[in-house]
Amino acid sequence: MSKKFAVIVSILMGIGLAWAGNPAFVRGQQAAPNQPKVKEFRIERSMSKQALACLECHKREHPGLFADWAASRHASANITCLDCHQAEEFDPDVSQDHYRQYARSDQAFGTAEYKVPVSAVVTPKDCSRCHPDEAVQYDRSKHANTIEIIWKIDPWLNKGMNSEIERTSGCYTCHGTVVKIENGKLTPATWPNTGVGRINLDGSKGSCTSCHTRHRFSVAEGRKAEACGQCHLGPDHPQIEIYKESKHGALYDAFGNDWNWKAAPGTWSAGVDYRAPTCAACHMSGSGTTLTTHDVTERLSWETQAPLTIRPQDFKPFPAKTDWRVERDKMKAVCLQCHGNVWVDDHYAKLDEVVREYNDVYFKPAKQMLDELYAKNLLDNQRFFDERLEVEYYELWHHEGRRARMGTAMMAPDYAWWHGFYECKKRYNNFMEESRHLIEQNKKAYRAEDFPNATGSTTKPPEVFGQGK
Repeated sequence: MSKKFAVIVSILMGIGLAWAGNPAFVRGQQAAPNQPKVKEFRIERSMSKQALACLECHKREHPGLFADWAASRHASANITCLDCHQAEEFDPDVSQDHYRQYARSDQAFGTAEYKVPVSAVVTPKDCSRCHPDEAVQYDRSKHANTIEIIWKIDPWLNKGMNSEIERTSGCYTCHGTVVKIENGKLTPATWPNTGVGRINLDGSKGSCTSCHTRHRFSVAEGRKAEACGQCHLGPDHPQIEIYKESKHGALYDAFGNDWNWKAAPGTWSAGVDYRAPTCAACHMSGSGTTLTTHDVTERLSWETQAPLTIRPQDFKPFPAKTDWRVERDKMKAVCLQCHGNVWVDDHYAKLDEVVREYNDVYFKPAKQMLDELYAKNLLDNQRFFDERLEVEYYELWHHEGRRARMGTAMMAPDYAWWHGFYECKKRYNNFMEESRHLIEQNKKAYRAEDFPNATGSTTKPPEVFGQGK
């Protein structure tokens, strides 16, 4: 070390010791006029002993559940089991079995001081305490009201053509059950269930865990296509397969691992956080001038799932309180984040023409023929699906017809043609050929007298429609 450098070090050390000994720099004493005083307080959100008891117990009893919660944003904000599951003692869905945990001498928390009424069923009403806007938007959506919709349009239900267990294990898993309690316990016919239109005992509709599965409740999960693909798949509404065929889906599969799925709500931006949209990006997330929404009824300009394609506000089972022109402009604003005006306008021109051809060339003539068969008493309209022509007509719109329309709307040509219009042609020709044969011969169609499992109730749920419906 040079002599000059040693002198500089000594001077600096002397200054440092002088500062350290100055009362102005001692915490809690009066600071010098030009120095800010150190703040003496902290903001801290603590947990109650009951909340800690929940965590300690579930950490041991359900380690997977606890690990999910521990990795969540809820955990980082000290939002615990009780914030979501705590109920009032008079609530009908309070777990009586859980009460018994507080009378166990073999558990550290099995005493009355930790006793809290809880419910296994967490509903949108519970979530609304922290997410009020999302709950309001969701409540007015087709998702939340899907039980009402399917009971108005689905012949499997209102004609009683499938059994209760077929409904519970199939239809109601996605659409939702009407949750019920018997002898203090949730019934196996209605629980477990995370259906998107579930009717809860507190009167709310739906389940946030349909898309944000418990107990992480991840915004990233809800943004990914697989969240929607849990229900939107298969022969009648294959949106996840359609998406994966499209250019959007190809980009998602190729580059999705590098996208920023965890951006704060309302900030997830095309070109910044992701390169191509997912279902949520188009139908729910904020983009450009289009605001975020949990109402998936918005941004739609056609009801492509209906037998006859109509505008959403004209869909009688659940008329949208929207103007399709306004909603189309919202969706166009999403498209315009990545595409030019000509691309977007021409896409919608093609979709409108597909809708026209499906309606006029396939559905309307088939519906007219079906009505004629009923009028001539060649088909029995007391039930549905027990005669082959009823199945042919149903699948023409419910399967191939939907795939043609949805494949076009989401830019999947194989679904628009080979799984769509190509199959429509075969179904249509077979339906018309047999129908004309019955009319020419004045012969009634064969009816399956032993149609299996046509034992389901035809009574609409009073929790949705009121008594006597």
